[in-house]
Amino acid sequence: MKRVLTYILLLLLSSCRSHTVFDESIFDEVVYTPRYATGFEIRRHSQSGATLITSQNPWQGAEGVSYKLLIDPSRHFASAADVQHIDRAAERIICMSSSHIAMLDAMGEVERVVGVSGIDFISNDYITANRQKIGDVGYDNNINYELLIAIDPDLVLLYGINAANSMENKLRELGIPFAYIGEYVESSPLGKAEWMVAMGEIVGKREQSIEAFDSIATRYNTLAKNIKEQTAGKPRPKVMLNIPYRDAWFLPARGSYMVQLIEDAAAETFTSAGEGNTSSPIDIEQALLYATQSDFWLNPSGCNTLTELVGLNPKFADTPPITNGKVWNNNARQTAMGGSDFWESGVVRPDRILQDLAYILHPELTPLGADGEDNLFYYKRLR
Repeated sequence: MKRVLTYILLLLLSSCRSHTVFDESIFDEVVYTPRYATGFEIRRHSQSGATLITSQNPWQGAEGVSYKLLIDPSRHFASAADVQHIDRAAERIICMSSSHIAMLDAMGEVERVVGVSGIDFISNDYITANRQKIGDVGYDNNINYELLIAIDPDLVLLYGINAANSMENKLRELGIPFAYIGEYVESSPLGKAEWMVAMGEIVGKREQSIEAFDSIATRYNTLAKNIKEQTAGKPRPKVMLNIPYRDAWFLPARGSYMVQLIEDAAAETFTSAGEGNTSSPIDIEQALLYATQSDFWLNPSGCNTLTELVGLNPKFADTPPITNGKVWNNNARQTAMGGSDFWESGVVRPDRILQDLAYILHPELTPLGADGEDNLFYYKRLR
């Protein structure tokens, strides 16, 4: 009802004044130029003060796709079919991805979250402490639109994997604004984190978000530089990734997110064909060959013990990472239902992930505690 009354009021106001036809080309002031991210831009209309956030190609395989969010406090522009329109900084937000919650938390604005998708899979302390007043609207094809409407959000934050989010058409029909936060497709660890600046613009906290990101980027780059200098001239450890899925083994492409993290930690990993933030399958025999050449094994999905890992395929029992006890998983922080904080807060804290990798891959530089885990945040050793 509140949304209907607001819509009627806007119609009445629009009948009393003229609006400028939206034209992207007149947004003449660049508000922020991303240093690492490739998927967003922020521009301002200097006359009215309206801000335009453009998300470009926000899912894997998208080409020439863009979504626009117009933040227009003076209501200078008329509505446009291809533009999502809000008239103030978003106060009530539904986050369909837990990583978007982490972005808001990083700049101290997590209390704006009034709805989520799959609350049992979310690690954030504020969300878990306030789950009774935060609506869980569901996910995939089981969205509770009655609850979503009752929450009365200013904005719904979407993401796409291989196509547009299935909620799009229904949100348009309901007149509920949405925006794509496309950090998922960024290959650069800092590129993913930099999307918090777009989030900061959405909630009217531009300077805070830039400051938060700059601090993370400085820590990450300083750590990467130190690791590089301290390992110069030494052999780089080789890292095996992941576990088999059915009859194949998926490995990330060269230049992808996890590969960049490992390389910044002065190590090497085996990759598949392809480009960008994608994965492709190799056969099990090739994976076995890679494992026999590896010093470490990281990210073996849901495995919590070496016995579980070997049980997936006994052929791998004699590979060096298993016989030497150098297998580590990024599931040290997860919910009872298996929600991973590595893919939640880790998205905006690549500096913490890189620190973990430095501890694991170069113990001679950064000695671990007696149990090998004292200094780790996202990772734990399999025993």
